[in-house]
Amino acid sequence: MRKFQSILKLFLCVLLEFLLAGADDPYRFYTWVVTYGPISPLGTVQQGILINGQFPGPTIDCVTNDNLIINVINQLDEPFLLTWNGIKQRKNSWQDGVLGTNCPILPGSNYTYQFQPKDQIGSYTYFPTVGMHRTAGGFGALNVHQRPGIPIPYGKPDGEFTLLVGDWYKAGHKVLSQILDAGNSMPFPDGLIINGAQSSAFTGDPGKTYMFRVSNIGLETSINFRIQNHKLILIETEGAHTIQTSYDSLDLHVGQSAAFLVALNQPVKDYYVIATTRFAEKELVSTGVLHYTGSGFPVSGIITPGPPGLVDWSMDQARSIRRNLTANAARPNPQGSFHYGSIPRTRSIILSSSAPLINLKQRYAVNGISFVFPETPLKLADNYNIAGVFSWDSLPLAPNGGATPGVGTPVVRLGLHEFVEIVFLNTESKVISWHLDGYDFWVVGYGTGAWTENERNNYNLVDATTRHTVQVYPNGWSAILVSLDNQGMWNIRSSMWARQYLGQQFYFRVWTQQQSLANEYSIPSNALLCGKAIGLNH
Repeated sequence: MRKFQSILKLFLCVLLEFLLAGADDPYRFYTWVVTYGPISPLGTVQQGILINGQFPGPTIDCVTNDNLIINVINQLDEPFLLTWNGIKQRKNSWQDGVLGTNCPILPGSNYTYQFQPKDQIGSYTYFPTVGMHRTAGGFGALNVHQRPGIPIPYGKPDGEFTLLVGDWYKAGHKVLSQILDAGNSMPFPDGLIINGAQSSAFTGDPGKTYMFRVSNIGLETSINFRIQNHKLILIETEGAHTIQTSYDSLDLHVGQSAAFLVALNQPVKDYYVIATTRFAEKELVSTGVLHYTGSGFPVSGIITPGPPGLVDWSMDQARSIRRNLTANAARPNPQGSFHYGSIPRTRSIILSSSAPLINLKQRYAVNGISFVFPETPLKLADNYNIAGVFSWDSLPLAPNGGATPGVGTPVVRLGLHEFVEIVFLNTESKVISWHLDGYDFWVVGYGTGAWTENERNNYNLVDATTRHTVQVYPNGWSAILVSLDNQGMWNIRSSMWARQYLGQQFYFRVWTQQQSLANEYSIPSNALLCGKAIGLNH
């Protein structure tokens, strides 16, 4: 009881601190209790991670710039953290919820996240970041809606559905951790799920139009999403309004999100909602049901087959996704008012993924360096000038094919307001996806084979969509441009969690000598301290 009272007292202190700040934007308060519990996503009972008893966790529906105050109470038997995938955490990497910025929440204790989806709209997710917790649950949707008065470039939907789709394992997260720690690679998934189950139902009225927000919350495999006999009108990718293109199906890679409009304009019956794996050693299938109100006919006919299993097909589709330059996003100004294609690059970074054996164990690396976490988060070490935690600029900014792969804890220093080209190289035979915390970026090019500087002549420098996660096709490359306007310590990682767990990630610090709260917030008064930072003052 005393422990609960102390947690409540800390939460009330944090709440008072924020209320006194006098911000104009509304506040939304949540208390989440994290526990283990039985789940059966593939029909077999297994131990899952629940939030307030729910799997998947609660959906957050909020509005641009809302203040989200989320008190997370950890009742697991191991440390826990949540990250808010795609939320930029403007000036606030303290709330990013990854092990490079935050100490984990210890068993029996809590931490209160305090952040805004500042100047953002769109479809996002959250999930746990400690160990392999992500394979056990603890994930959910985070939907950011437009502020009143900011127009949207389509008619208001009659309703919306959120779908969390991804591959799944029957083995628990501790077993999967042991497999990876022993030096093995991740096994092939056991199945595919939609909203925590092999089948889910979505009910709508004939003649009406609904928004479907779909996220690939999986661990290993790309998916293709489609609805039997219905067109998908793409309207958003990870916070960017797109040109409204009609698709029969759409590929979503690990960590990506998109939103579609679907008109219920077919005969009144039930239809398959279909997700299948892509570019995998075998096809996994999960089917839901789109139920028309008044339907007396169950789903029937064949499950609509997916597109060709060709990289070129998927790449051409990815190139067809364009940003709507005249539409507003979270702000009144049009998305096309920032002419990214005319901004000179300040530097180029070439990142090559690899899967080396280091000390006879499977690891994953970036430019030959496989990342290992220290006991002290990098952000705390930087804030307190604690030596010996990480190494500055030890990651080569281009691959060095002759170097022996090794482990390290690199942090790359970049300047605030730099404009950077990053090229991701994939020398393997599977699709890999990469995520960048703190930012979205323009995906200006995809290709197969070797990347050369001549590829810049083919970049889309006019209406490329922005994303926070980009796929890199087998033996290919993807190029992005990013404006470094968000000071902090930021994680760049493989979205495929086993690869991240075994080292395919690093951090970069965006910084300027002109220290100001206009650039970055100070360490929060409730920040957890661990490692070499224990006992230091906030």
